[in-house]
Amino acid sequence: MSGNVAYSHVVITDTLARPCKLVGMAAKKSPFFDTATTLGKIVAFFGVSALCGVLAAGLMVPVASLAGSGATAGAEVFNALPASFKGESIAQPSKILASDGSTIATIYSENRQPVDLDEISPIMRKAIVSIEDERFYEHNGVDIRGIARAAVHNFTSSSQQGASTLTQQYVNNLLINADSVNGVDRSQMTISGSKDIADKAREAKLAISIEKEMTKDEILEGYLNLVLFSGRTYGIQAAAQRFYSVDAKDLNLQQSAMLAGMVQLPNAYNPQTSPERSEKRRNTVLAAMLRTGAIDEKAYDKAVKSDLAPNPHNVKSGCVAVDSAAYFCDYVTRLIAGSDAFGETKKKREELLYRGGLTIKTTLDPRLQKEAEKQSKAMIPADDKSNLGAAIVSVEPGTGNILAMGQNKTYAPSAEDTGRETMYNLAVESTRGGAGGFPGGSTMKPYTSMAWLESGRNMYDKVNASTDYYPQSFKWKASCLPKGHTVATGGWPVGNASPGFKRTMTVDYGLLWSINTATVKEASMLDLCDISQAAARLGVVDQSNFKDVKTGEKTTTPQPIDPSNPSFLLGSADITPLAQATAFAALANRGEFCENRALTSVTDATGNKYKVKPVSCEQVLSPQIAADMNGTMKKIASNRVAKNINAPIAGKTGTNTGASSTWFVGYSTGISTASWVGRYDKNKNLKTMGHEIAGTTRSWVDSATWAAPMWTKYMTNVIDLYPANSFGQAKSAPKPPPKPKSESKDDDKDSESSKPSKSSESKDKDSESDKPKESSESKDKDKGKSENKSSKPSKPKKDD
Repeated sequence: MSGNVAYSHVVITDTLARPCKLVGMAAKKSPFFDTATTLGKIVAFFGVSALCGVLAAGLMVPVASLAGSGATAGAEVFNALPASFKGESIAQPSKILASDGSTIATIYSENRQPVDLDEISPIMRKAIVSIEDERFYEHNGVDIRGIARAAVHNFTSSSQQGASTLTQQYVNNLLINADSVNGVDRSQMTISGSKDIADKAREAKLAISIEKEMTKDEILEGYLNLVLFSGRTYGIQAAAQRFYSVDAKDLNLQQSAMLAGMVQLPNAYNPQTSPERSEKRRNTVLAAMLRTGAIDEKAYDKAVKSDLAPNPHNVKSGCVAVDSAAYFCDYVTRLIAGSDAFGETKKKREELLYRGGLTIKTTLDPRLQKEAEKQSKAMIPADDKSNLGAAIVSVEPGTGNILAMGQNKTYAPSAEDTGRETMYNLAVESTRGGAGGFPGGSTMKPYTSMAWLESGRNMYDKVNASTDYYPQSFKWKASCLPKGHTVATGGWPVGNASPGFKRTMTVDYGLLWSINTATVKEASMLDLCDISQAAARLGVVDQSNFKDVKTGEKTTTPQPIDPSNPSFLLGSADITPLAQATAFAALANRGEFCENRALTSVTDATGNKYKVKPVSCEQVLSPQIAADMNGTMKKIASNRVAKNINAPIAGKTGTNTGASSTWFVGYSTGISTASWVGRYDKNKNLKTMGHEIAGTTRSWVDSATWAAPMWTKYMTNVIDLYPANSFGQAKSAPKPPPKPKSESKDDDKDSESSKPSKSSESKDKDSESDKPKESSESKDKDKGKSENKSSKPSKPKKDD
């Protein structure tokens, strides 16, 4: 080629592992393509070329040999064209992996699985060359003979024939990819016959430049990894999997011919939707292979007589395609889209997620996940007409790793809640796709006990739990508030749901039997801010509070529980199951709190590693306080909720007023699990009593109805998968107080008389029986009878 044409420097790099792309300084657009005289110059150039007998030769090669002013004009145009452009990363699918390396989800805008050329069957390479560019190994990027042939054909026939080489097609696909990344609508992109003369000229010059920098095999590899085959299936490996369920290296002749034929018109030659056209096109490819000597007559005859025989395997994209852990998948994608570590803007983060070929390794344990989904769906079927939600989420003490995140609903990210399907992840906060948390009921009472112990007291101190009314004149200490205190507007009658508990008792006994008046009495002797902060140190904040407690200023993230309304003591604040499971994991971990995390590593296709949250732990409770808390809470779990689990366990039940939110949060030293069953979304405050749920209408509902049994069944099957050691020695306990004379019902719900007039949320019930039965736990509860035949109080119906 003549040196009269000055080529811009082209740099070829391996972007996202493969295929290659063009990079370098983005060349300025030629001024000739911005002027009214451009068309004249190009027409003149083509005219001279035609007279010379090489149609468009002047466009495709240096034109020093062409004489005259027309040739000079053509050369001027061609020389002004850029020979390089700033390419963009080639899209590759991202994979979300479980902790054992198994795939949770594949996420992509383009399903592409790049492979090396030696991982593509030789017959496939021959097929694409034979049909698309039979002189591929002879030309320098532009096929002059092909251009002449196409020109004659198009001039003498009603049909159109193209002459783009594989190199030109590769350039074209790179340009389309760059436009796609930069937000150009695909309908506006220049593909195939929609290109004008300027586009073709630019494409040709870039093709010549690429041929100077890349070998033929590198170009062929890049093309076969880049080209569209159908829908969102790009590249030969994804296409082989999509249509034949084989790897590209294992494609046979018939399969290769069919796939090679698709690239011209991917949708028109789809064997699933247009089998007759696809077969005809395949046979055209086979004929081209016979003509070029790629196959012999025997192979041709056998192949044309064969059926298409597709064996499709569609790799679905996104969390909606996930059979298990769809809500966890959604949670992971939101973590990435919301973190600056993955890009400056949300758009860039999403582009990285859907195009960057990320390998996202997570903390999820498939064994626990399978069991969580099984038990949540078994407890409340997804299509139950009650529309009740059921969720199980587990965290590993000592790491904060999220081990499981299951619920009874089917993931539907954009659909309205149909009962069976929902967009809400019931375990997490609204900013991560959650339902905004739920009233925690008596699962919040341990935070008062923690503050009690941190004040220098102990679990066997006695409090007068007979106080059942706090007038508005009573000043609750709250040092973090502007006045240093708060009041219960209108006064606060604190009722226990069952008689026999308005008396002096130990803090241990009050927490064990979840006595409202005992918890509130303790709090009246403490600083409410200390209780709120005890929860906050363990990661528990009010999902409904977006106001700074001290300044009153609005915030964009949920804040610690506002202590200005004492009803939070009995669980009126909206909290998430994930937060509670993480908080209680600190008790299992001797007071060391570890922030929950879902990601262990994120790497892109080039091996670049992104920063993810490391294991981050802090001692927020002394080991002795944790041991003292466990001393009481293990009696709740082992003696009342899950007697059949033969391992050290502890936990707390909870139910709010109306039982629209029922809980059991329990743990071993290896697994901390929150089990939640209740209402969400617009039905969040609708009572569950008196409604048919899972085939039964109950007059009484508490945590023993669904949440505790669901936790028990789940933990029974997974507890041995992680170490379950002792919790440490609690301080010795005095003899238990005598059984009250009256037959009481389990005292685990805030009575409806327990609310300060300032907020109806303080009706929080937190109900649980002391011995929930897995088969007929509601029978005795509905009759108000005791399941406990020991010397302990009979189960109170309401959780105080």
